[in-house]
Amino acid sequence: MATKDSLTIVDNRTGKSYEVPISDGSIKAMDLRQIRTGPEDFGLLSYDPAFTNTASTRSKVTFIDGDKGILWYRGYPIEQLAEKTTFLEVAYLILQGELPTQKQLDEWTWQVTHHTWVHENVKKFMDGFHHDAHPMGMFISTVAALSTFYPDAKVNADKGRRDLQILRLVAKVPTIAAFAFRHILGQAYAYPDNDLSYVGNFLNMLFKTTELKYKPEPAIERALDVLFILHADHEQNCSANAMRAIGSSEVDPYSALAGAAAALYGPLHGGANEAVLRMLRSIGSNARIPEFIRQVKGGEAKLMGFGHRVYKNYDPRAKIIKKMADEVFAVTRPSPLIGIARELEKIALEDEYFVSRKLYPNVDFYSGMIYEALGFPVEMFPVLFAIPRTTGWLAQWQEMRDDPEQKIARPRQLYTGYTQRDVVPMGKRG
Repeated sequence: MATKDSLTIVDNRTGKSYEVPISDGSIKAMDLRQIRTGPEDFGLLSYDPAFTNTASTRSKVTFIDGDKGILWYRGYPIEQLAEKTTFLEVAYLILQGELPTQKQLDEWTWQVTHHTWVHENVKKFMDGFHHDAHPMGMFISTVAALSTFYPDAKVNADKGRRDLQILRLVAKVPTIAAFAFRHILGQAYAYPDNDLSYVGNFLNMLFKTTELKYKPEPAIERALDVLFILHADHEQNCSANAMRAIGSSEVDPYSALAGAAAALYGPLHGGANEAVLRMLRSIGSNARIPEFIRQVKGGEAKLMGFGHRVYKNYDPRAKIIKKMADEVFAVTRPSPLIGIARELEKIALEDEYFVSRKLYPNVDFYSGMIYEALGFPVEMFPVLFAIPRTTGWLAQWQEMRDDPEQKIARPRQLYTGYTQRDVVPMGKRG
């Protein structure tokens, strides 16, 4: 029998048969609407909480094969990008679709470098936050406030204007993040230094004190650059989906990105590496690991930093970041938790209980210890995540704006409430 790229559906309620086209391994949800029991039937809907098996877009940015442990940006394996490129090269790749030539990289770097400064009133705005305000809350609010500084961003149908807002955001988010860090420390803000690299300048704004010229430690600068590469994009995750959904209303990218950052703020998304540190501290020593493992197996404790919603194999980013941890600890104070982490990882990779459940280390397992070794409090972890992810969010937003199939996001619901009922006067209500 000849095969066809279609699906035949028989509605057992009516006995009718329907043929639905299959394209790219999927069917269009709207094709289900033709399946009805009668003229007053709205049509069949698909029900998919959290969109675990629903594709909402076509994308060329990032590809993940969780079973094989694969992560590609625009077709390039993450391992090669982390080894052979810089974050600004990867940012250009994600946003433009190709790795830059030297001339393109020089121009891109110059443009980003000369847009890192923020309006002086941004400092006044940030000064209004309480001294112990969470830096991620400050970051989200300040990014949203940028829309008031650049009213031209509202007209984002024009590609030239969109490109300008993208440039501004990629350049300014490290400045905003660094200002938030200095604010919670009670220190004066350090201005950008155009002589430094993207990451070197960020370190300058974070840690410069009395020296005339800040010189970042090369190993730390490279480690943070690689961490930025690893976090640049990750397919249609919670915050990318938020960026697209908010952006579909054609709001300016600053407001949309603030919404994406708010999604990242959640402990199930950008706060996972903090949970790893808390877990390792609660274990306290290698001697207590067997008891902790027993508690995990008994459902009394959670093994944080292992397993992933997407990866059912070793997270490819975790292998890279484990190597970076050794290089960072060689020039900083070694984390007192590293011994516990390595022993825990060894057990999890050998114990049949964890192997059978495919609980491999993920990117969050080592990143928190690296950030802590660099001098960041745990409150800064999601902010450090948001800086590189800004590039991915903007690439997703840009792709959504150029996609003729996309409309304003409006999921359907299955209504399970009351049918029509009449209002009872106050005096007669039970």
